[in-house]
This record gives sequence, C-alpha cells and structure tokens, in this order.
Amino acid sequence: MGSGYAMARTFELKQLDIKGSIPALVTPFRNGAIDFDAFATFVDWQIREGSTGLVPCGTTGESPTLSHAEHYEVITRTVEIAAGRVPVIAGCGSNDTATAIAHMAHAEKVGADAALIVVPYYNKPSQSGLIAHFSALAERSALPIIIYNIPGRSVADMSTETMAELAQVPSIIGVKDATGNLARVSAQREACGADFIQLSGNDDMALGFNAMGGIGAISVTANVAPRLCAQVQAATLAGDFRTALTITDRLYPLHAALFSDTSPGPTKYALARLGLMQVDVRLPITAPSAAAMAAVDAGLARAGLL
Repeated sequence: MGSGYAMARTFELKQLDIKGSIPALVTPFRNGAIDFDAFATFVDWQIREGSTGLVPCGTTGESPTLSHAEHYEVITRTVEIAAGRVPVIAGCGSNDTATAIAHMAHAEKVGADAALIVVPYYNKPSQSGLIAHFSALAERSALPIIIYNIPGRSVADMSTETMAELAQVPSIIGVKDATGNLARVSAQREACGADFIQLSGNDDMALGFNAMGGIGAISVTANVAPRLCAQVQAATLAGDFRTALTITDRLYPLHAALFSDTSPGPTKYALARLGLMQVDVRLPITAPSAAAMAAVDAGLARAGLL
C-alpha cells in the first residue's frame, strides 16, 4: 500500500463469525416516520427464524432517504435488539469519504460488529480512488470492513486486482459481491485468499455462489423468508447441495418477484402480507405495481408462506 494505512493501524480487530443468511434489513415506515415498534419485532423475528447476521441501513433499508439522525438510530436500535446474538454489519457507505468515516464512527461507538461499505456511487472513482477511499476508512476505524461491490447501482466496479490489494489491509475482511458474475468468486479466492469472506449479493445466485467458494449471502429475500434462506445457507455450508437446490426451487419465484418492481417496494408488500409492517416507502421509491404485487403473492404461495 503506497499510503501505508495497513502499517499505521494499531486497532485490535473483533473476531467474527460472518457466514450464512444475513438479511439486508428493510426499514419500516408509518406515516412518513420510521416505525421502530415494527422494526423491533421484525429484527427479533429475523434472529429467531435463523438469520445469522443483520445488515441495517443498506440499500434495501432505503438508506439514501434516511437522515443521518435516522440512519444512526436504526443502527443503534439494531445493535440493541440483536444484543450480541448475531453480528450486526452496519451499512456505512457513502460517495463521500468523510461521511463514510462519520457513519463508521457512530457504528463503532454503539457496538456494531462490522461495516458494509459500498463502492462509492455516482462519483465513478478510479481504481486508485477506491484504494484511497477504503484505506482511509480502515485507518480511521477499528471496525472490520466488508466491501460492497455492486456496479449495477454504483457504476464503478472494483477490479479483482484492486480488491486483492485492499485485502492486505487487516481490517478489510471480505466482500458482498453483487456483480452477477460467479467467476468472480474463484478469481477473488485466488487473488485475496480463501480466508477472505465472500458473500453473495444476489439471492438468485446464492446457491451457485457458495458452490464456487462463498460462505453466505446478504439477502433481500431473507427479509421475507428468513427460515428458508437460512436452511439453504446451512445446507450449502454442510455440502448438502441437493437439499439446498430443493429449497432454492421453492424460493426462486419469490427471489424474482421481489425485484419485479423497484426494491424494496415488493419486499415491503410481502412483509405487509405477512402482517409485519406497512407497505410504506419513501420517494423516489413508490409502492409496487399491481403486477408486482401479484408476482409477490404467487412467490409467497410457492414458498409456502401464504
């Protein structure tokens, strides 16, 4: 590292067991405000149903529409409700490095276990810019960092070579890969080492991702079907891909339905159908279309959830 960030760090890293089914939590709203009562019930249900980690304030949590105060309160409440039962990986990414540092400072202060940091969006940073951004975050926080590579939303795509360089920083421990390219799993294992945590960011590829060397998924579908998603993950990690495939076949229509309109609208509709929260979303996200709602209903029925 030309910056010397890895050498400068004197923090002691947390020892974490990050794997399995980790929902990218939705943020319930009611009458324009966060419904923290519904959120508390929802998070506790996630853990009781077998989720092995939690990600508050990701894209599925509508983080772009949360004020900083709301963002911080959601992370705080998640840590409190989880109460050490599963790791909390706080969404702390931003396209402004200083803002991401501030988000990480809060997450660390309230006891989050790690930070999920998206490749900076809109700015279209170069690969050297990505190295500088993530290195600066690693220097300023003791939180372990999981890179979130999602070029479909951020436009910038972190190369395998860049990830390999960042993997040398002790606190940069893994990636949520939403590139949609399963070959990346093998390439990243080769470049970053087999101990570098790889989590799928695509529910419909989670089984194949683990077959290639992944160890879990940061999942949208797990919001709605936490027990089934946890069973898929447990089966793959035990090498029982036949069982995992049987469950995945049940879940595939739901995976597709939850992205039949802009996320997380269909996911919130599904959760409303299960009686867990309102459908409310914040602009510019709008309520799902009639076609999307019909697809969600069919997906819930196929999964045996209705």
